[in-house]
Amino acid sequence: MPAMARCAMPSPLSDDQLERYARHILLREIGGAGQRKLLDARVLVVGAGGLGAPALMYLAAAGVGTIGIVDDDTVALSNLQRQVIFDSGEIGAPKAETAAARLRAINPDVTVNVHRVRLTAANAQKLIGPYDLVLDGCDNFETRFAVNDAVVQLGKVLVSAAIGEFDGQLAVFRPDRVLQPCYRCFVPEEPDYAARCTEQGVIGALPGVMGSWAALEALKTLAGFGTSLSGHLVLFDGLSAVTRKVKLRRDPACPACGDKS
Repeated sequence: MPAMARCAMPSPLSDDQLERYARHILLREIGGAGQRKLLDARVLVVGAGGLGAPALMYLAAAGVGTIGIVDDDTVALSNLQRQVIFDSGEIGAPKAETAAARLRAINPDVTVNVHRVRLTAANAQKLIGPYDLVLDGCDNFETRFAVNDAVVQLGKVLVSAAIGEFDGQLAVFRPDRVLQPCYRCFVPEEPDYAARCTEQGVIGALPGVMGSWAALEALKTLAGFGTSLSGHLVLFDGLSAVTRKVKLRRDPACPACGDKS
């Protein structure tokens, strides 16, 4: 009789990993099995700026095994008020490479892939394809639309964070699930009021709040614990400390995920 196929067993955590991730392993929602899922996971972070900086550091510290960084910018003095992954000695250096070096110093378990390019509609699928989840912290709608359209086509999970002045937004989109909305169901085209933080300003600690929250949603999805924010949008008002959660609905006429005639 032919030999029975054997399922590959996950590799055990090393002694160093058991100590490094002890506070995760103690959580019954994660445990050793959940930590192994994180170590096997692949996340692409779009933008190493205000939102990407805390998200990248927390993903690396948590042991996400492969992290990709997409950013074609260089570090500027005005970034340092909020982009805590960089320091004054790194002004003028490429953000992607500089952030990657920081992540490797935080956690040698992590493989960091540097993509020093601007994500566009032309290269989005190629960049996103090897990853399980995309965390989008970019600062413009053109890139956000390119990311969304690619994750819809590829069936990837998208964690999308945005900030402005004192306000933050966070959503999780799951095009791999039936009747779930995508980002374009929520924002079908660039709004007239669109502005970057260079034009409207942003309080420095706000990206830390929303970027860390985005990392938490990514970890929940990857390790399979908690209730996903999928299909909802969180609105955070930093001036009043009020948070609202609203349900997002799929648009059948959406240009990205809508019903095709």
